[in-house]
Amino acid sequence: MRASVGDMLRVHSRTISTHEQQAEIIEVRGERGEPPFLVRFPDGHESLIFPGPDCTVEEHHVT
Repeated sequence: MRASVGDMLRVHSRTISTHEQQAEIIEVRGERGEPPFLVRFPDGHESLIFPGPDCTVEEHHVT
């Protein structure tokens, strides 16, 4: 998995009682865009993430 600053990380729910989460990637700490990623959730919480198979990256498109 590779990402760039500004991309969105989606954490898909594996259970019915848990909602999908979305966070903005604000820092990429791995080499060549690889994890870990420092992300910011909509509520302002920041966390260092090592994404698992339940995560996807959506590229940030500059228009």
